[in-house]
Amino acid sequence: MSTRLYQVYRAVALALGAAALVACSTASAIKPVPLSQLTNDDQIFVQLREAARSNDAARAAQLASMIPNYPAPSYLEYFQIKPQLFDSSGHARIDAPDAPVLAFLQKYDGEAIADRLRNDYLTVLGARHDWRNFDQQYARFVLNDDTQVKCYALESRAARGENVADAARALLVEPKWYGDGCVDLITSLAVNQQFTSDDVWQQIRLAYEQNYTSTGSKLVDALSNQPPDPVLFGQATSTPPLLLARGVGPDTQSHQLALLAITRMARNDPAMAAATFASVAPSLSSPERAIGWGTIAYQAAVKQMPGAVDWYRLSVNAPLSNPAYEWRTRTALLAGDWTMVRWSIEQMPAALRNQPSWVYWHARALKQAGDTTAANQEFASISQGFNFYGQLASEELGQKITVPPKTTVTDAEIQQAGNTPGFDLAQRFYALNLRLEGNREWNWPLRNMSDRQLLAAAEYARRIQLYDRTVNTADRTKSEHDFSLRYLSPFKDIVERDAQSNGLDVEWAYGLIRQESRFIMNARSEVGASGLMQLMPGTAQLVAKKIGLGPISREQMNDINTNILLGTNYLSMIYNQFDGSAVLATAGYNAGPGRPRNWRQSLQRPVEGAIFAEAIPFQETRDYVKNVLSNTVYYAALFEGRPQSLKARLGYIAP
Repeated sequence: MSTRLYQVYRAVALALGAAALVACSTASAIKPVPLSQLTNDDQIFVQLREAARSNDAARAAQLASMIPNYPAPSYLEYFQIKPQLFDSSGHARIDAPDAPVLAFLQKYDGEAIADRLRNDYLTVLGARHDWRNFDQQYARFVLNDDTQVKCYALESRAARGENVADAARALLVEPKWYGDGCVDLITSLAVNQQFTSDDVWQQIRLAYEQNYTSTGSKLVDALSNQPPDPVLFGQATSTPPLLLARGVGPDTQSHQLALLAITRMARNDPAMAAATFASVAPSLSSPERAIGWGTIAYQAAVKQMPGAVDWYRLSVNAPLSNPAYEWRTRTALLAGDWTMVRWSIEQMPAALRNQPSWVYWHARALKQAGDTTAANQEFASISQGFNFYGQLASEELGQKITVPPKTTVTDAEIQQAGNTPGFDLAQRFYALNLRLEGNREWNWPLRNMSDRQLLAAAEYARRIQLYDRTVNTADRTKSEHDFSLRYLSPFKDIVERDAQSNGLDVEWAYGLIRQESRFIMNARSEVGASGLMQLMPGTAQLVAKKIGLGPISREQMNDINTNILLGTNYLSMIYNQFDGSAVLATAGYNAGPGRPRNWRQSLQRPVEGAIFAEAIPFQETRDYVKNVLSNTVYYAALFEGRPQSLKARLGYIAP
């Protein structure tokens, strides 16, 4: 470490009175301190943050008054203002004060926290329908990553007379993120007739299909011109068999309620829904029947029911939800029906179809049909991406996987990176275990950096042992790269020792750690997994007992040596259970070995490892398997210095 870098970090560490730079290969430069060991001011600041998160304005004001000179003044102010903008349920307050917000935005203009407050303020302005001020602030909203705010932006445009129906349909695909803003947009578009009643009903079905029932019930207000009978609507959503037993009337509302009832019924019991729907389907139009079979097939596919593919074949041309389109394609892949794979992808909305996964599988379907030229064009369009499907596309073009040439930055560039505004504050937050705030401050200046600047920042993060920032920062480069930073390998002596003693590829162990924790040693998941290899307490105790360690404490679980020892042993145990399949073992590490065993048993025929990975029912595990094995291949290319094959590692999975 250069003298300058040491001085920079030492100043931060001393100010915190917490994290010291330890000259040990396995030490963390910024190790979060237990709350009880923080300074009194730091403890109050953490409490202030929690008061702000719960929108307790009085509590926030009280706590802030106790630390008026805390060395993070922008956050001290933000945590006082933010809870004034929302009620205890998280809804925007239309009576929220404007003056402190505007003063803050002016004072901290251009900083990450100002953009964060602008996001909050935009939800208030949107809720007020104060479109003049909304538009002014929206034009300055840099990240623009809030679906609710995007909905308000469309509503503002509609209020000016623009037709935003198509843009709204493209945006409104995930009810999870709607909030009040998107419900408001749908209602507004229905009132001004940019949305038809069919559009509204489709949104209601989507909300209930994804189990966002509160959002779905609110959207009924958008049908104010043709409101459904509240009793019948309640039956459709709560007791769908009761509604469907009445039969389907000739009117449009009866048809819509029947489709909603089938949507709800399918979530619980797709087979019963299919049997029921078969009896009422003759009363519906052909497009309505396609919608019904599509939603039944979607729920059946997620549950890996063999009837899903046949029900999906009845859904041609139906407007489905994005997950339903995706699962139709996965079901076709599992069945080996490449014609269905092709037409299913071609019916997806453009934004979904253009994702690398569906470009790849569409190209495979073209290749299967003999259209090699068009297939290769599509493979080429994604082959430069450093991801699972970019790697597979490269192999389809006859190219094995390599790492790009390394760009080396100078010590002067690294020293300059260490002086980046926001980095010192980020390090303070990491030491307080406030990773959300730390990442915000770290990532903000990265937006406008060149590739060389990003690599310098990544190397600076490596030198102060902020390993997750090293990986994430290096991951942003477009044309100049350093894969030794992107695919970092700290603690190599420990990982190599334990992986090799358990018969595992070192690259696989690293691929898993990179995905699990990004080398954050105190990483803790929402479900309680901890350490570099994210072990659940029960699993850790089980493995410890099997290898003769006996009971272990939480502190021991997070110790690098112990965590890697337990994690590699556990991975080896699962690997041996699955006859050496890296796909099944990786899935088992994430979801427990019982689940991939069941998924395997549900197969009707042997499938490519890539198809098995794509068809994993849990999104978290599906993404996990793809990312771990993609990581593994790049680590192998780095460690071995020769081209690699992802397909070879994926292999085939037989029932």
